Parts: sequence; structure tokens; C-alpha cells
Amino acid sequence: MAGVLKRMESAIRQQSYHCKPASWSTHVNAVQVSRQMQTWLSNRDSLTARLVARCQRFRVQRLSQHKARCLADEYAAIGLARAQMVHEREVILRCDETPVIYGHTVVPLSATANEWPLFHALGEKSLGSTLFNDPGVRRGELSYARLHASHPLMQRIVTHLPELSGISWLPARRSLFWRRGACLLVTEVFLPASRKLPDLPLAAGLNKN
Repeated sequence: MAGVLKRMESAIRQQSYHCKPASWSTHVNAVQVSRQMQTWLSNRDSLTARLVARCQRFRVQRLSQHKARCLADEYAAIGLARAQMVHEREVILRCDETPVIYGHTVVPLSATANEWPLFHALGEKSLGSTLFNDPGVRRGELSYARLHASHPLMQRIVTHLPELSGISWLPARRSLFWRRGACLLVTEVFLPASRKLPDLPLAAGLNKN
């Protein structure tokens, strides 16, 4: 089974280099979602902290972390001239074992351990907690998109969560994080179960500007 999954992932990655990029916008209204989902997408607080506050057990499921070629709609955002090899991390964030967020992070190979010291040792720890607890990290502007079924990240989601194979699109957001002049790009795709999370008040002091 693991071998079949690996072959499927490899085929999807090969196809993804030729897929049409998503249309990213700096306006959340462009995604055309409910007011509740707009709040989730546009909120700049720590997503990890918001999820932790809404479930009994929060867990990071690491899917992969390795070198891979970045996607067609990622390379310019991280300052590359073309799609090329980067450090890539993929996770699913689970609330009470229900998958609610798919996370995808890319870091240019030029980034050093001094710039992102904990990235390679994260394992199943939350990248978000690391970023928001580091006073040296600065977050860039949020942008938003609908990821349609043909988008490579949607195809990867379905590979790991085949029960979502009938979904035509999902809302997503992404932003750059900067530390010591180096950047990483974090994309978060909001899975259907995220719409059912309870609407609780936020704790203060979690914002990263």
C-alpha cells in the first residue's frame, strides 16, 4: 500500500509542474466563501493556536519533508526565477483526529540553518507555533485563492484523503514569513471539516504582523 501511494504521489508531482497556477488575490472576497470562512482565512493570528482552542486534541500529521521542485504558482513568490528545487514540507492538521487543514511549506535551498534553525527538525511539531513564538519572524501579506480539483495541492490532498475526491474546489490562503532576510512560503488549504469548528473567542497576543 505504501508503495502504491508513493507511486501515485510521484505521478502527481510530475503532472503538477505543467498545471495551470492558481489565481491568488490579496482580497479575501475573491474566494467567494461564507462570512465565517472569510474570518478564518483573513485572521492573522496563529492558526495552530486557534485550532488548539477548538478541540480536545490537536495533532500535526507530517506527510513529507524533503527536497522537491516548487509549483508554478510558488517560485516567483519566494524570489526564484523559475520553478526549481526547494525544501518542501507537507502536513495535515487534525482536530480530534479529523483533518481540518492541509499545510504546504516551501523554503529556497539558499536558506541556511542559521536563518531557519528549527525547520528540518520539526518532525510532527507545529511550524506555526515555531514561527509565532519567534520574535525575529515577520509575516508578509496574506493572499487567497480557490484551489480547483486540477491544482497539484488538491491532487495531493485527495491522495492522502481519498474521501475528498468529489470536492471541486477548496479555499486556501498563503503568506511569506521572513527571518534574517530569508523567506519561506506557507500555504494552508481549509478542508471541509474546518467549517464545523466551533466559533470560540480568541486569546489575546497571538498576532504576528
